[in-house]
Amino acid sequence: MAHIAWLGKKSPFCGNVTYGLSTTHALRQRGHQISFIHFDTSAAQQLKGLGQFGHLGDQLFHWAPNALEPGESPEVALPYLVKSQVYTIPSPGAQREFRESLERLRPDVVHASLTLSPLDFLLPDLCQQLGLPLVATFHPAFDAGLRNLTAGTQQLTYQLYAPTLARCDRVIVFSDLQAEVLSRLGVKDDRLAVIPNGVDVDAWRPSALGPSPALAELHQRLGDRRLFLYMGRISTEKNVEALIRAWRLVRPEGCRLVIVGDGPLRNGLQAGSDGDDLLWWGYEPDLDRRIALLQQAEVFLLPSLVEGLSLALLEAMASGTACVATDAGADGEVLEGGAGIVISTQGVTTQLRTLLPVLRDQPVLTAELGRRGRERVLERYTLKRNIDALEQLYGELVPREVVSA
Repeated sequence: MAHIAWLGKKSPFCGNVTYGLSTTHALRQRGHQISFIHFDTSAAQQLKGLGQFGHLGDQLFHWAPNALEPGESPEVALPYLVKSQVYTIPSPGAQREFRESLERLRPDVVHASLTLSPLDFLLPDLCQQLGLPLVATFHPAFDAGLRNLTAGTQQLTYQLYAPTLARCDRVIVFSDLQAEVLSRLGVKDDRLAVIPNGVDVDAWRPSALGPSPALAELHQRLGDRRLFLYMGRISTEKNVEALIRAWRLVRPEGCRLVIVGDGPLRNGLQAGSDGDDLLWWGYEPDLDRRIALLQQAEVFLLPSLVEGLSLALLEAMASGTACVATDAGADGEVLEGGAGIVISTQGVTTQLRTLLPVLRDQPVLTAELGRRGRERVLERYTLKRNIDALEQLYGELVPREVVSA
């Protein structure tokens, strides 16, 4: 089996974190060895006692030796100055520590789930010097139509990263649309691998297939009102403001909108006067409770201006929840053909103002959309399919006997 040095994120919670943790867990279950390298030592932490730290050269090296899973090596925590849901600024010593970690670990392949960090741009040269194949997963959201300012900003991110991505051995993207964007920017087609996000359909499933104590607790807390749900980051590109505005205009009787997540816009959006039909849940760290929220919700709403391929959307679909999402990124492709309702990134408030009463009055429709969404995920977006494709990609870069041993 392959030894994979995985460079990614474990905090703060975002789609990149979910992708890295779920993928590496699944790879370990198949017998691969994972060395997880991530930014987890702030400059302030470095000045505290060194009881939990060893030394690698003259750099701090954080070991996590307890409670390791089968196939897991002690993780490496790189020092950072700033870390957010969107970007990371490493400390000056992070590059050297990363290099020395790879020299010590001697993995078969480096897989970087790119964290939008200056270190990203150094990876091709570093891996080439060490003779290690480099796989990069490129997460930034996009809207191929460039229909708004946010989409234009994301396009600049793609232009900035394209020369670096062109030098990776493989670049994983989540949809053909995303691959087309990078191809136009000079990344060769034979370097691009379209591997859609996948979810564990045994965990994310309708309540009829697996009710839980968390669901019973949630039902007691939220009552019998029909639940509309947003789950994700509360930031400009997610366009939650348009959803809130539509909800405040319609106020569908007998329904409640629950906003699960946190982000820079939360305090401003929450400042409006609302009744108990709009609940600001905040960040939910518990997996069972997140699953239960989606199981209880009748409708999941994703009003993003830009997207990649939303894991939250796939989780909602797998949970049997009717989904409404914009056609940003690959989300429209996921829902096309009746697996959900697709709206435009332009005029989200107006469209939702029309849709919300329809969804309230048509429970048969929402139940059917939930059923079709689950079927779509089972057909195209399971974690098993994702890991199968990933193993095949590793096999192209690493001697096959190593991957399949």
